[in-house]
Amino acid sequence: MELSRNLQYVKESLPLLQVEEEDLEKNPQFAKLLLEFCEVLEPSGATVCLCHELDEVETELRLQRKIWLQSEVIHRLVQEMLTDLEVKKQEGKITDDEKKFQDVLQQCLLVSECSRLLPSGSEMDSVSLLGLHKQDLQQTLPSETDVLWVRERLQMQLEEALRKKCFTFLSFHQPETDEESEVLRAAKALRLAKTLRDEKRRLRNEREKHQEMMATLEKQQATYPSVLLRCLSLLRQAASDLRLKAQSELDKMNVEYLETKSNALFLKLRMEELQVLTDTYTAEKVEIHKHIRSSLEAAVKSEKTELSASRQILASYEFLGTQFEELVKEYTQLRDKIKDNRWAIEELSKTVP
Repeated sequence: MELSRNLQYVKESLPLLQVEEEDLEKNPQFAKLLLEFCEVLEPSGATVCLCHELDEVETELRLQRKIWLQSEVIHRLVQEMLTDLEVKKQEGKITDDEKKFQDVLQQCLLVSECSRLLPSGSEMDSVSLLGLHKQDLQQTLPSETDVLWVRERLQMQLEEALRKKCFTFLSFHQPETDEESEVLRAAKALRLAKTLRDEKRRLRNEREKHQEMMATLEKQQATYPSVLLRCLSLLRQAASDLRLKAQSELDKMNVEYLETKSNALFLKLRMEELQVLTDTYTAEKVEIHKHIRSSLEAAVKSEKTELSASRQILASYEFLGTQFEELVKEYTQLRDKIKDNRWAIEELSKTVP
């Protein structure tokens, strides 16, 4: 139980570390080392001190990035203003104030861009471009009055350009705001940055969830074939078992059915036989057969009686022995002679008229 809690604590503290409960069981000292690491390491794997320094650097980087973006936005807006004034100048629609504003602004912008190319005051040992210094470029600036006039006018135009840009971004992000009042659009434009940050955070979270889901899907896709093969094997085995069991039950039922059917056929044959006998032997025929049978039985009985008497006589004759045999021969001869004489008398009687 304690090992499971330690494993859960390690996975929560160091999510990048892939460790299983078996590893901790086999290596108790390794488990102790991981618990000590959890005290001094962040979930990313870095130390607490390093993470603190990294946070400070990231904060400074965001600040410098913000400053650079602000200057870059202003610089691009100024470039757009100068481009629009140049187009109006080519079309002949520019006024004297706009022409003066363009010339002074271009001169100030050129001096500013050239000044960035020159070494700063802390870089005294470096060689400047063409031997120029920032003091030399300051002399080419317009008069201070013109610079103040341009600065005041530039501020108003920058505010107007930024307002239009914000409204353009708002219309692109929320097209339904085009029908709303300017005050309401300005309020929504002020919250647009926060809204975009929230959406960016939400999209990042959704992307992370999507990546996690894709990783889970890949794991499932790798696991599903083996699971499906296992299920297929189990289904095949179950089907085979059920088929054999069902086949035996089916064979038993078929045997019972055939046995019942054969019994029914035998009973039907017996019924047909009885029907044939019933049709063949009517009541009158049965009475006649009974009479014939009684007559035959009476004749058989009479014959048996005569046979018994003959056997008694024969037995009495056999008692005489050889004398009986001589008498039988003599009787036979006399009977044959009598038979011959009768035949001769009959023949003679036929010839006598």
